[in-house]
Amino acid sequence: MRLRLKTPLIARRFGVLALAISTSAFAFSGPAMAQDKASVSSQLEQQVIEWRRDFHEYPELSNREFKTAEKIAKHLESLGLEVETGIAHTGVVALLKGGKPGPTIAMRADIDALPVVERTDVPFKSEVTSEYRGNEVGVMHACGHDTHIAMLLGAATYLTENRENVRGDILFIFQPAEEGAPEGEEGGAELMLKEGLFTKYEPEAAFGIHITSGMNTGVIGYRKGPLMASSDTFEITVEGRQTHGSRPWGGVDPIVTAAQIINNTQTIVSRQIDITKAPAVVSFGIVEGGVRNNIIPDEVTLIGTIRNFDMGIRQQIFDKLTHTAESTAVTNGAEAHVHINEGYPVTMNDVDLVTKMLPTVEAVAGAEKVVEMPLITGAEDFSFYALEVPGMFVFLGATPPGENPAEAPSNHSPLFYVDEDALKTGTNLYINWALDYGRDG
Repeated sequence: MRLRLKTPLIARRFGVLALAISTSAFAFSGPAMAQDKASVSSQLEQQVIEWRRDFHEYPELSNREFKTAEKIAKHLESLGLEVETGIAHTGVVALLKGGKPGPTIAMRADIDALPVVERTDVPFKSEVTSEYRGNEVGVMHACGHDTHIAMLLGAATYLTENRENVRGDILFIFQPAEEGAPEGEEGGAELMLKEGLFTKYEPEAAFGIHITSGMNTGVIGYRKGPLMASSDTFEITVEGRQTHGSRPWGGVDPIVTAAQIINNTQTIVSRQIDITKAPAVVSFGIVEGGVRNNIIPDEVTLIGTIRNFDMGIRQQIFDKLTHTAESTAVTNGAEAHVHINEGYPVTMNDVDLVTKMLPTVEAVAGAEKVVEMPLITGAEDFSFYALEVPGMFVFLGATPPGENPAEAPSNHSPLFYVDEDALKTGTNLYINWALDYGRDG
């Protein structure tokens, strides 16, 4: 896949943006009806773009976002906010006390990058390298977290300058390690909560935005209820007894047993789970065992992933996978040891919260640019926040108009590209969520 940079678009993409979002032609009920939507100035919009480019050029991996956190904290402190650093290793949070009484809400941006060698031709391309699993790797904001940081910093700046219009308090969360902590470490949203973030600040609701190349610039995708899947890994160790390949009866074949476990596992979703409630996927990604063509080994290892959209069904799959593997092994005289590593839960959007705040989304983006998303089998650790308080998580399109999002390099691609026109929409959405949430409270 190649990055498509059409010449007429280059100046617009990398110059000062001038896109204005007008909502005066639309009438909405609920929070968004009370006043015209707030919008960043062209000066602040350009500052958001400059922040994004700086974070993009100097990315850092999960739990290693030291300079990223330092830059974030420095700006938040310059705004006069109450700032805490070092949460979940490198996380930064800041509290804005509004000028009017009201509830506390949280708004989150993730700050880590990926071990990807960038192949775009943007002038702020990353040349950074780092160590990942013992190897030197390129580092790139290939999932767009650089834009998340910049948009939330822009929102924090605007809201601080207009705190007299803010009802209640706003907790800005700049979270490390959304892509997963390094092996042997804790991190991300789960660790921030474990360290007492929500216990201390007691937000009433949490909001998040994720940039995507899967939609055109400025389009916002939402969904009530489950949006993104849970993501769990499993490892099954099948223990047999080694023997010569010419005399299989002299041992217990873990390879044949492993093959039967793989086949039998396919019936969990297709025959044992009520898929009318929610889709699910069980996939094997690694099969390891044996060292020579004529030796039946002692052991085979199977590693895979589980995705689903219902927390109750998630546990059913765990139980059935364990039972299937163990019972299949027994029938062959082998043993199966199943270890399930629970990863990110289902990202669940609170129905009432989305219903309340959807008019704000429509007023900011324009109703014609707000679409209902299909279920997404990818996972997000914003899900941990949404287990604690009502959450609303949306996607913001960043593939330029006139280009087909289905053909654009996806998030996590070395060619992942963001049309910076989208940043104003995202910044304005954070701002207006904050202004509108407490209006009816």
